[in-house]
Amino acid sequence: MARGLSLCSNGRKSSTLLSNSIPRVSFSFSPKTLFTSSYQLQSRHPKFSRLFCNHTCVPETVDETKYKELFNRRMAMAGLKPHHRIALGVSGGPDSMALCVLTAKWKTEGLSCVNKTDGFIDGLVAIVVDHGLRQESKDEAELVCSRVSQMGIRCEIASCYWVDGRPKLGHLQEAAREMRYQMISNVCFRQQIEVLLIAHHADDQAELFILRLSRSSGVLGLAGTAFASEIFSRNLQLDAKHMKNKSILLVRPLLDLWKEDMYKICQWGRQDWVEDPTNRSQLFVRNRIRTSIGNLQSGNFKSELQAVISECRRTRSFVDKVCTDLITQTVTVTDKGYAILDLERLNPSGVKDICLSKYLTTVLQFISQRQRPIRGNTSKLLLNYIRAIPCRTSLTAAGCYLSPAPGSKGTKIIVSCSVDCPLPSKTELVNICVNEAQKKPTSDELSKIISDATSISDHAVPSKLFQVQFLDVASESVLSKARELNLLSESTYTTIGLLQRNETNRFITKTEDKSVEESEHGTNIPSSSDKVHLWPGQNLYFMNRFLIRWNLSDHQCDEAGCRNCPVKTATSMEVRHMVESDWLYLAELSKCSSSNHSVSSSQKALRSLKLIPAAARKSLPVLINHCGLLLSVPAIGFNYCPCLEASAVFLPRVPLGGGHSSFL
Repeated sequence: MARGLSLCSNGRKSSTLLSNSIPRVSFSFSPKTLFTSSYQLQSRHPKFSRLFCNHTCVPETVDETKYKELFNRRMAMAGLKPHHRIALGVSGGPDSMALCVLTAKWKTEGLSCVNKTDGFIDGLVAIVVDHGLRQESKDEAELVCSRVSQMGIRCEIASCYWVDGRPKLGHLQEAAREMRYQMISNVCFRQQIEVLLIAHHADDQAELFILRLSRSSGVLGLAGTAFASEIFSRNLQLDAKHMKNKSILLVRPLLDLWKEDMYKICQWGRQDWVEDPTNRSQLFVRNRIRTSIGNLQSGNFKSELQAVISECRRTRSFVDKVCTDLITQTVTVTDKGYAILDLERLNPSGVKDICLSKYLTTVLQFISQRQRPIRGNTSKLLLNYIRAIPCRTSLTAAGCYLSPAPGSKGTKIIVSCSVDCPLPSKTELVNICVNEAQKKPTSDELSKIISDATSISDHAVPSKLFQVQFLDVASESVLSKARELNLLSESTYTTIGLLQRNETNRFITKTEDKSVEESEHGTNIPSSSDKVHLWPGQNLYFMNRFLIRWNLSDHQCDEAGCRNCPVKTATSMEVRHMVESDWLYLAELSKCSSSNHSVSSSQKALRSLKLIPAAARKSLPVLINHCGLLLSVPAIGFNYCPCLEASAVFLPRVPLGGGHSSFL
């Protein structure tokens, strides 16, 4: 939590920690204004200097049934039932405390009511992240944890450790958000919880719309954050049964509610919350947008803006469905880590630009494992390239190398990882015993949840072109199209345009300053050629793509006396990508007249290698010794000596398509 938290109370008795550390003051409550302004007071506790307030009345107009029914409907759309084990991301603010109230009631009052054990609701855990950016952050996290525990929700504090030091101010919110999700995910994986609820609401979507509009985002970006999406561990969490990286279903069940609803729900649930005054700091772009929207007097602004966002989300849902169908029909993924696109089945000229661009982005993100959006000139270049049938040229873009598939006469394209581009140079040693892990019982509960959610969403996604209004609309024309469709009044159209221009001007100035700074200090992009060493019996997750392992077997070595065997004498091996000299070495080795293992293994490997396009070979991992001698190419079965056992399993961190997502 950020500096200077404000604690707000509904008037009930406080915890011991709260009453001992913070003096209280009461303000009158008006149903018209759910949250009164706060005043800074000096705490008696030396570690706290925060703002707080106390609402003394509960609004009489709170419709409990409406909130519970809306929440129940959203949870059902996500495929969730009360018996499922669920984690909550909690900061202590009104949003996350409202989420706690609704989830606790949904768990305990549902058709399959959940019991309590030791006073806590079964299958429900709140996770509070202590970012560790301030001295008092630990005490603040403990205060929130105490509040949540009083609700009957088990609570765990996840403390951050910044290896590279505190993030710079300009990247503080982004870095804190990324760290927060990582810490929460770690707790979920450790406790084997597969569902995480986050308290994003309609105001967050409105802010994000203005922010992305000012950055010239397209319709898909203007759709905002997904209602439900799979997130995958940054560090490999192996599901050995299915040989894939484990995931968590992230659900945002409050997207239909506004900020004022959060206050009402807290009051109805008689729960205190904290307010963060730094959320009013105009240094951060979201805060500026939030303040500007909050100052608007028009009662129709939010509802009209939400209508535009909803139409963008309908378009996004349609495009995602088209993209998924195209991938199923036209993409073949090989176990060597490259994909083959069938252009005849794809028929690129008959696919809308927005759908084809999404299709290409999805495939390239999967092969490169770079989860960055592809925009601007790169997107146009890719569209022109794939529509030029038959394909006769090659192209490097977005961390991938695209080239005509051999023997296809330009009707198929090979998409392979380009090692010449800056890659996610992520390598990690993982403590996994695959054989033992495969024996352990693995739950298929998440697959069932996603299957149920997909069956619901498939019926709600528009299936016809005429049902989608923004399919052919460029970023700069979204507002005009919305006004044409009577989604926006003239006043709201003008107001959104003004907000957009203000943030666009700020963004341009900030970008220019950043460019100067980077040109002076340079950029530090990790290289995919950094040396990575692997010891026998260890597992290495290489470039978010291959799980590699080697060990010594009991087979007799070909080398006389074994002492001269480069495998036996290797205490560790270096892992890198294949280079041209490697297959030239295999070709020379295969011509040797001797009948030892290295010769026969190289001959078999060459036959496999000839079936792999030259461009795709470069992304294969190889093992070499400290002298640079090629000892193994596990993906094609080459091992220098029979005493060496090596494997390389193509195991992408994020699957093709990025996992389940829903924008309903």
